[in-house]
Amino acid sequence: MASEEIANTTDTATAENGDGEEKGNIETATEAEDINEIRAVFLTAFGGLHRMKVQKIPEPTPLEGEVVVRVKACGLNFIDLMLRQGALENPPRTPLVMGFECAGIVEATGKGASKFQHGDRVIVFKRYGTWSEIVTAAERFCFRMPASMSFEEAASLPMSYLTAYMMLFDIASIKSGKSVLVHSAGGGVGTAVSQLCKTVENIQLYGTASAHKHEALQGQFTHLVDRATHDYHHEIKSLSPDGIDVVLDCLCGDDTNKGYTLLAPMGKYVLYGSSNIVTGETRSFLSFAKSWWQVDKINPIKLYEENKSIAGFNLLNLVFEQGRHDLLSHVMAELIQMYNQNKIKPIIDSTWAFEEITEAMQRMHDHKNIGKIILNPHQEQRRQSCHNDVRYDIIMPDVYKRQEKIRVME
Repeated sequence: MASEEIANTTDTATAENGDGEEKGNIETATEAEDINEIRAVFLTAFGGLHRMKVQKIPEPTPLEGEVVVRVKACGLNFIDLMLRQGALENPPRTPLVMGFECAGIVEATGKGASKFQHGDRVIVFKRYGTWSEIVTAAERFCFRMPASMSFEEAASLPMSYLTAYMMLFDIASIKSGKSVLVHSAGGGVGTAVSQLCKTVENIQLYGTASAHKHEALQGQFTHLVDRATHDYHHEIKSLSPDGIDVVLDCLCGDDTNKGYTLLAPMGKYVLYGSSNIVTGETRSFLSFAKSWWQVDKINPIKLYEENKSIAGFNLLNLVFEQGRHDLLSHVMAELIQMYNQNKIKPIIDSTWAFEEITEAMQRMHDHKNIGKIILNPHQEQRRQSCHNDVRYDIIMPDVYKRQEKIRVME
């Protein structure tokens, strides 16, 4: 429609001025110059890494109840990888701007938005669209950052820490003396679970993680197992013969069956992902079918007889489809308070420029990250962008041993 209007303006100028083409081009150029453009990471179609492109779009304007935020950091999650492959239930239409979380500075507010002012530092949670230099978001999904919190830390909170908190405290209701098993212990949710479990006395925390991550995670877990080289089911069974009280599963497939059989009486199994279906760069229908067919069908009578519980958790559906904004606000307030009390502190694995999104996502796909991978829209692309400086910061000095590991890739 815009191109038609420009064309009509040019035609009118030609008819009225006689010098036609030159006058029309001047007006067209002037109109184009009035449009401010920003960079954003687009998913052009479902598929491989090449489907993600950094493109320019018009700067957004806020609707009623929205705020405009200049983005300083964005969070990368495994669900972004699954979205790219088209492996989510009811996937959105493409093209679309990717991303579910970011942090930045408020630049403007829409009509009826009064919670924030220009210059406020905020955390943003949104259903798609945060991997952009500027975003608009509903005011109720924006949260004020603590003064001491970095933008990278703020962009790490929504997806990982909300998920970890709600599974542990709202679904599993963990208490002192209980045991917890979490897969992908070195990822964003895994490290969040480890920190949140430290806020409860005497929790036995078991995790599965690649062998190269074990040294960096020491002190945060009671016991770590490498799934690639060890039978974690047998090993944990021998370590905790009475069973595990809470199993948090982001894998699905046969690991669902293993997790269920590890449960102690009154234990709770929580499924919050299905990363086992991701076996290559693009979606594999064979892996998808295999993952779901491997899951044993459990009759409710079996749960009744064995005194076990099975639950599922999907943060995005809970908030954006089922309308639990109240729970979101409550938990975010709890997390910010925990941060201010030095009980939690997100671990930042690495930061990447928008133009390095394929390398950043490949790092996650290869399970090389420990903690959160961050996208920085203002960071310049490195000439060799296979890795970034990796920092494993201390989380709670009174609980964890001081560790600083910096890997500089030339």
